[in-house]
Amino acid sequence: MIFRQMFDSVSCTYSYLLAGRRGGEALMIDPVLEKVDRYIQLLRELDLKLVKAIDTHTHADHITGLGALRDRTRCITVMGEQSGVDVVSMRVRDGERIDIEGVDLEAVYTPGHTNDSYSFLMPDRVFSGDTLLIRGTGRTDFQNGDPRAEYQSLFGRLLKLPEATLVYPAHDYKGDTVSTIGEERAFNPRLQVKSIDEYVDIMNSLHLPNPKMMDVAVPANMRIGLRQEEIARRGWALAPDQALGLVGRADIALIDLREPHEREAQGAIPGSISAPYPQLDDNLRPGGRLRELAADPDKRLVFYCAFGERSAMAVEAAQSAGLSSARHIEGGIDAWKKAKGPVVH
Repeated sequence: MIFRQMFDSVSCTYSYLLAGRRGGEALMIDPVLEKVDRYIQLLRELDLKLVKAIDTHTHADHITGLGALRDRTRCITVMGEQSGVDVVSMRVRDGERIDIEGVDLEAVYTPGHTNDSYSFLMPDRVFSGDTLLIRGTGRTDFQNGDPRAEYQSLFGRLLKLPEATLVYPAHDYKGDTVSTIGEERAFNPRLQVKSIDEYVDIMNSLHLPNPKMMDVAVPANMRIGLRQEEIARRGWALAPDQALGLVGRADIALIDLREPHEREAQGAIPGSISAPYPQLDDNLRPGGRLRELAADPDKRLVFYCAFGERSAMAVEAAQSAGLSSARHIEGGIDAWKKAKGPVVH
């Protein structure tokens, strides 16, 4: 496995690049906007295709690189389902898997620092975001933080992992790069408490200043979605109520870009074809599945996904590949359901 830990000295943020092999698919965790050029360079050097980019939570001390990475690589952006961010490509819930070629993560809901905080678990390591830090824990005094919820995330979830589990946090302010669950149990001063009330008292008495970037970072990070209105201005979008009449039509191929676990959890538009977004480039090439479908002059491709972000990127790619009749459903199946569109499971 390829694994790189990268550091932003301004915000003291760690970002992580993972891939199963050189020349394969990659994912990133907690990218920083100002470092995106460096990430792109590293991806080129290692011959990697960025498929997914994850934020462990809505950050208050830096502007996320999710949007910039999406715009430059067409990767899938991922956050927890509790996130209030306007649009990400995929929202995960506790226990769901996030996988790419050679890498598999489990999403673990660990609220407390914020109400949308997640950790991401592999067999030998956990990316703990701001929930569990090296010899510390995430502050709980803003963004719907809750010291009681954090105590449960720590003692009920993370600290129950095997002692040898490596801990890779989203931040460190002392120069430490990695720890283990066993070390943190033994030496983390905030974890040497006898009760939840003692932990709450500690966290409520910190009285820390707000992060310097908070007033800029939080509003910016709440609006990272692809501007679907731009796709609409080009005439490549269908509002959900417009798309309702397409179900069952022989001249329409409804293309579901979500992954199988999303289809299972959220349902699908009747008659739609599963063609997960990570295979889009292959499917649009000559001989590819979607290219063959579009070869029928009487057939029009209509893409959809969870929230419209992947389908907006897909219709743009299809147009660039010469499929001028391709369209997408704005807002994805989320908007489709709100428009009372039919769904099958």
